[in-house]
Formats: sequence, structure tokens, C-alpha cells
Amino acid sequence: MRNLLVVGLLVMALVLAQFAQGQTIDEVVKKHEDARGGKDKLIGLKSVYMEGARQMMGNEVTVRVTKEQGKLFRTEFEMGAGNGFTLMTDKEGWMMFSMRSTTPSQLPAEAVASMQPELDIAGPLVDYVAKGHKAELLGKDSVNGITCFKIKLTTNAGKEILYWLDAGTYLLYQSSQKTAGRRQGGEVETFTIYTDYKAVDGIQIAHTIETKSAGGGVGNGTATFDKVELNKPVDPKLYKPE
Repeated sequence: MRNLLVVGLLVMALVLAQFAQGQTIDEVVKKHEDARGGKDKLIGLKSVYMEGARQMMGNEVTVRVTKEQGKLFRTEFEMGAGNGFTLMTDKEGWMMFSMRSTTPSQLPAEAVASMQPELDIAGPLVDYVAKGHKAELLGKDSVNGITCFKIKLTTNAGKEILYWLDAGTYLLYQSSQKTAGRRQGGEVETFTIYTDYKAVDGIQIAHTIETKSAGGGVGNGTATFDKVELNKPVDPKLYKPE
């Protein structure tokens, strides 16, 4: 009887020890996908259009973001008499800021390669195994007082992205990645914070997005979107650097 009691206590201790280790990466990602609306809905996204206002360089500008799955990521903005855009496809990238130049400049190949994860509308973390990526749960971390699961994802191209998922909602709160700068050989780390989630066609979308990079510049700021549309046809003209 005593031996059975000892064995029972050992089994309980092992179970508690395993529970204390927390959830696995796949369990956390599954809850993240479910919190956003479900993996099937997310991987079925074909396009997204977002329109709103952004604080940039002390000014409020109108901003429009268009993505077509695996093909296009375009951001356009208007600031008084000035306007500009960044355009990224699976093959090339362009940038234009009229207050500096009205002629679009082509981005270096390194910058285009580093920005390819932006073409994935659902995000590389969703269905990451099928996409050939690798993910590692680094434990929990606190960001701005919010307890988060910290995840390191390595894409099939070798790019590393860090994600912080709110441990309470399993929605993405912050991401971080290093991208190639416009100068050859340079890298810039950018942090993005996602808040104000609202359901659009059954999918949770962050309507406020703050971007911060160590290098500063026009990329820094907070955008608040009041219009979000999913799976609408994309105008072929948006693929042109104009």
C-alpha cells in the first residue's frame, strides 16, 4: 500500500512538472489562429485593403494599404501637397516621396528579400509548418505591462521574426524584425504594436498599428484605420510604381 502511494505521488509530480512547463508552440499558435477567426479563414484570405490616418513626422496623413496574397504589398499616403508610396511585389520594390523626389526609386534586392513576409496576409506564423517555417516558443515576456508568449519564427528563407502574443487573448500584440536598409549592408530593426482589434468578416483585425524603428524616419508613426475590406478585387494599376 505504501509503495502504491509513493508511485502515485511520483506520477502526480511528473504530471504537475509537465503542466508547469506550459503550453507547446503548436498549442499556442493554434489558440492564436482560433482567436483571430480560425486557420481556414485566415489562409483563405486573398486580399486586404485598409484606409485611415497616420501620424507621421508630426503631421496627420491619409494612408491606404493594399495587399494581394503572395503578390503585392503597397502603402500609399497623402500629406497636404505631398504624397508617396512604397510598393513591394514578389520580385521587386519601389519607393517614392514627393517632398524629396517625384521619381520612384527602386529598392535594393536585399530590401525586397527581407520584406517578403509582408506579402503573407495572414502572417507567417499562421499555418507555419505547411509554409516551411520553423517556430520556437521562448517563454513569456512582459511588454508594456502585458504578459505575452514570445515566439521566434524562422522563415523558409532564413529570416527571423519575433512575435509577442497577448497571453490573455492570444492575439498578436507586438512583432519585431530586421530589414535591410536602403544602404547596402545596413539593417534596421522595426517594432510593430497591434491594438484595437475588431472583427471584419469574422476575422480579428488590428485597427491601430504603431511602428517604431531605431533609425527613425518616415516609417515611424501610428496608423488608425477606419475602413478595412477583405477579399476585394485588386486594381492591376497598383502593381505599377506610379
